[in-house]
Amino acid sequence: MRTEDMISMLAANVAPVDRGILARRYGWALLLGGLGSVLLMSMIFGIRPDIRLMLVTPLFWAKVAFPSAMAAAALLAAARLSRPGMRVGRAWQLLAWPVALVWIAAAAMLGLAPSSERLPMILGSTWRTCPFNIGLLSVPTFIGVFWAMRGLAPTRLRTAGAIGGLLASATATVAYCLHCPEMGVPFWAVWYLLGMLIPTALGALLGPRLLRW
Repeated sequence: MRTEDMISMLAANVAPVDRGILARRYGWALLLGGLGSVLLMSMIFGIRPDIRLMLVTPLFWAKVAFPSAMAAAALLAAARLSRPGMRVGRAWQLLAWPVALVWIAAAAMLGLAPSSERLPMILGSTWRTCPFNIGLLSVPTFIGVFWAMRGLAPTRLRTAGAIGGLLASATATVAYCLHCPEMGVPFWAVWYLLGMLIPTALGALLGPRLLRW
């Protein structure tokens, strides 16, 4: 068979690229995973009893904004890492900005507070359980995100796994905000972030195994 004939035969059997597959897979993963995290949170921990008051409290929305911004940046990074050869680019900066802002706000509040109140502001009342609660609530979205990634074509498996874990944990942290009583920025800066980093580390560890294609 001539080379030209072989090329023509191969080209004739190529299926068109589905340009919407990435959006669909991540859309389903985050929708079902997020609903799973909310359901798990309501069954195990329960929604905080003053949630109606919190919905009109600006500080509550600032708390929700932190993991929401992390989830949005992680989604952008995950989408790029799901495509072979695609650079993550500005997504790294977008991931750093929410952390930097919450740390700056926390440092300012701690600097203005009396020294005797600084440690309680950081620890709150739930520091022992908060990171592990977030890790637990991350499980449904973790499964969904890794399903979405595996069906695409990631090549940097460890980095993709880490970003997938971060996307799952940031989404779960948004759900956890509906339960968590902590309203102090220094608390979020430490324990919310630690809670998000646990599934991130797990994703980096499992990425080469779970995302291989």
